[in-house]
Amino acid sequence: MTRQLLAILLTAGTAVPAAAQQEFPATLTAWAALPAATFTAPPEDAPAHHARSGRFTGEGRTEELGAIRIEETGVTLPMEGQPVQGFSGIRSLGEDRFLVLTDNGFGTKANSADVLLMFHEVEVDWENAKVGQPETTFLSDPLRRVPFPIVNEATETRYLTGADFDLESIQPIGDGYWIGDEFGPWLIEVDGSGVVQQVVPTEVGGQTYLSPDNPAAATPNSGEPMPEELMAMRSGGYEGMALGPDGTTLYPLLEKPVWDAAAGAPMQIGGTPVLSLFEFDTTGGGFAEEVCYYPLDDAGHAIGDFNMIDETRALVIERDGGQGTADFSDNPAEFKRIYLVDLDRTDEAGVLEKIAYIDLMDIRDPDGIGRGTTDGVFTFPFVTIEDVDRVDATTIVVANDNNYPFSVGREAGRADDNEFILLDVADFLSAE
Repeated sequence: MTRQLLAILLTAGTAVPAAAQQEFPATLTAWAALPAATFTAPPEDAPAHHARSGRFTGEGRTEELGAIRIEETGVTLPMEGQPVQGFSGIRSLGEDRFLVLTDNGFGTKANSADVLLMFHEVEVDWENAKVGQPETTFLSDPLRRVPFPIVNEATETRYLTGADFDLESIQPIGDGYWIGDEFGPWLIEVDGSGVVQQVVPTEVGGQTYLSPDNPAAATPNSGEPMPEELMAMRSGGYEGMALGPDGTTLYPLLEKPVWDAAAGAPMQIGGTPVLSLFEFDTTGGGFAEEVCYYPLDDAGHAIGDFNMIDETRALVIERDGGQGTADFSDNPAEFKRIYLVDLDRTDEAGVLEKIAYIDLMDIRDPDGIGRGTTDGVFTFPFVTIEDVDRVDATTIVVANDNNYPFSVGREAGRADDNEFILLDVADFLSAE
């Protein structure tokens, strides 16, 4: 479908048919956690500045260790080392090993300049409910492929930080990896040692997509209209990114609707808020011109992760912004779902059909495996659930981004751990 035809449909207010969404049960078969306070040392050749982190999480800059206290969790910053927390992407590697991606740091570009960007391989001991110490790879740019000044610009190693990129999704391809970023939004190719090979801007169908955090975005003065190219919303860049069955085609998915300048509002099709889903050929073909769309159940929702399970079908996490329960949270978790979609099943406007879903707030746990299970029901009440992948024909893995040290979803006053769960969802995976 062309962008011109889409514009006509938007103007005409074409309705998007609401297909029936069937709910399927999910049963907890295993649970494990990596403690919230898990740290790693920076590389030996990194600037000494990175021996500690969290200096910018208060007002201005704070060098004194522990001088900043997070009221919700009691955690104090700055802290020694680099926090491993905040897994924002996952791929199952088999044999209980997983590739996971650490988020940008402490949540924003402004407060994460002393946090190094990294991804890991972890092994989960399901029997003992533990996650092993991560095998960490740090990102760096010694080849100077990043098209803007970075925090460690003047160093030889040029390690990347959470003020440079916000990493949200990762896919292994060949001997390296492709990573989806929110600040650009960019696609970043790195080799097996984390060295950046290229940074690809989002240019689709003659349109350049920029977020307010992109250094190339010209933020308007007060009262001036938004530039036409400023399309992606802040914290709305690439959140999920699936890898096609050919092993070379990526499907990066924005977290939030793009800004529709003509309407002066986030993009909708037929009254439904939608997220843009692109296609990218890593062998040199670049972005395809066509765009399809993931429909949100509510304008206040966002997606958390997106991975293929076969040739055309995929899993998408959709969630609200709540966490915890009404017992201790002013904004309790209510909507945490994983949807099944098929990239070959869209309507005439290119909007994906939601085939089925499971409810992460209503997981069966008859054996009491999970932390916090009540009356045989286990919940996953985290504000950001950003990890899902297929493990085998009947099982998926799900994990949370714990936003250390801020999120409190499991227990009042306690920073969330990085929880990993296995779910038996055989009927859901075979839904038609």
